[in-house]
Parts: sequence; structure tokens; C-alpha cells
Amino acid sequence: MSELKRRTALQALALAPVMAVLGAVGPARALEGPSSASSLVAYFSRTGNTRVIAGQIRRATGSVIFEIAPAVPYPEDYEQTVGQARQETADGFRPPLRASVEHIDQYETIYLGLPVWGTTAPPVIRAFLAAHDLRGKTLVPFITHGGYGVGSSVSVIAGHAPGARIAAPFVMEADQERRTLEQVTGWLGKLTP
Repeated sequence: MSELKRRTALQALALAPVMAVLGAVGPARALEGPSSASSLVAYFSRTGNTRVIAGQIRRATGSVIFEIAPAVPYPEDYEQTVGQARQETADGFRPPLRASVEHIDQYETIYLGLPVWGTTAPPVIRAFLAAHDLRGKTLVPFITHGGYGVGSSVSVIAGHAPGARIAAPFVMEADQERRTLEQVTGWLGKLTP
């Protein structure tokens, strides 16, 4: 077992009692919108880019919205998150989820939002897809990326959601965090003697 997997597993175990207490209210609080809706907007967003699109889809469609999140949050530091995601992807690791969607069978259409990490879907998206039976549902991906395109993310979605119909994705470049880091680093480099 890699050090990353071991550390993440230990963090998840340490949080288990807290998550068990929150679990009873976690899924209900995570879902927002009309209970009669036949569509769901489920999204993962680290920086907020994908969250903005999710909110717009929810308002336009009257869908219920659900934020996909790992039980142990990714680090605040961008470079640490990139390293952890790269390792998780290489190991095939699916992080435990903070909550899952109860009664997912009531939704016919699921708008699935995700950023592209390392030319693929983030490990937490793989975990979400593996945790829910999406057979017979229409998945409508909306994908943000940092300038390198969707990579293998659409094929990852299809591979982890057998029996679902995958609609053509909405794709948008949204890499402000990387550009901001590069610009600030460049500026600081000019200040240093």
C-alpha cells in the first residue's frame, strides 16, 4: 500500500465516528432543490469554477443539486493537491465520499460536473460513479479544464457508469488558479535580487 493510500485510509478511519454522526444529516443537507425534480446536478469543484456552472444549470433546469466531496478534503495547496491526485490516479484509488445521493433512482437525468485533473477525471468522480447505480440514466457531463482539453475524462465517465447514456459534454477552459500562480511566481521572481 502506498504511503498516500495509507495516510488517506487512516484519515478516513479517524473521521469515521464524526462522519457516522453527520451521515444521518449529510446526504439530506447536501441535496438542495425541489424533491419532485427528475434531474440532478452533481458536481465536484475545488476552486469554484465548476460550482458556478452547476449553479447555473440548477437554476435553468429546476434540478436538485449535490456537491460531490471526498470524506477527507484535498489539501488547500494547489501543488499538493496535484501530487495527491496524480498518486491516487496511478494507484486506482477511489477516496471515500463525504456523502452519497440517496434515492438516486428518482433522477432520470444527471448533470455531472467535474474539472479535468492530469488529463482525466479526478479520483473523487470515479468514486462517485462507482458508488451509484446509473444504469438507464442520462449523464450530461459539464467539464472544466486548465487548457489541455478533456483528456480521458469522458471515457472514464462512460467506463464507470455502465448502462448510462452519456450525452455530449459542455466543455469550458477555466484555469485561473494555474495562471494566477504562474503570474504571481513570475512577479515574485522579478522582485528577488
